This record gives sequence, structure tokens and C-alpha cells, in this order.
Amino acid sequence: MVGTDGSPGAQAAVEHAATLARTTGAELHVVQGCGSPVAIASPHGVGVDVDPCEVEKACRGALAPDTERLRSSGLTVETHVVSKTGADAVCSVAEDVRADLIIVGNRGMTGARRLLGSVPNSIAHQAPCSVLIVATKA
Repeated sequence: MVGTDGSPGAQAAVEHAATLARTTGAELHVVQGCGSPVAIASPHGVGVDVDPCEVEKACRGALAPDTERLRSSGLTVETHVVSKTGADAVCSVAEDVRADLIIVGNRGMTGARRLLGSVPNSIAHQAPCSVLIVATKA
């Protein structure tokens, strides 16, 4: 399975996971955590309620082009949009689907973010299975 946030680095991880799935004949699970936002700051400083269903719909929409492209290339792809943030979403789905391997990009694995915590770092420490952290240019 692979975690993505739609960034270029995550896209590189998705491509790496797709190549590995093709090579091994595995099903590919693509996971995106949408967090659970409850408000957005407006220009006037007043909070605006956000419909969690709309957030999930937007996340699914963002995943659709990549997952359709992967399916059209012959891969079996399952998408998971989870109302949790990054690492929690990925690790939760990995446990639910009994993943053998989690693939993520290394974005945030260097410098201060490595010390303060990052999604790939958190996944590496929480994962219920092996983790492959892909070196990306993003």
C-alpha cells in the first residue's frame, strides 16, 4: 500500500508502489488521510464550518485521476480516504487490510522536520508491517 497527499514527492512514491505492484502481481491500496477539519479561517477571522463529507469528496476527487490511470494500466487498485491525518490514516488502513508493505515518500525526513516529526517518520515508527521510504526530489 502507498500513502499520498497529492504532493510531487508522494506522487513519486505512488509510482514506485505501482511498479512494485506490477512486478509482484499485488493489489495496490492507495491511502489519503483527510484529517478532520472543523473550521476554516475567513479573511474576517470568523470560522466557517466545513462539512466532513465535502472534505472526503474533495480527497476522493483528488485521488481519482491517478487511481484511474493505474487501473487502466492493469493494476488492481483500492482507494482509502480516511478522516485521520497522515500517519494515523496510513497505519490504520495498513492494519485493516493486513498490508505487507507500506510505501511513502521521504518528504519531511531531513532537517528540523525529522527531529520534530514527519509523516514518513511517524509511519516508520507506528506501522504494523514493513515500510519502504522512497527517496524523492520533492
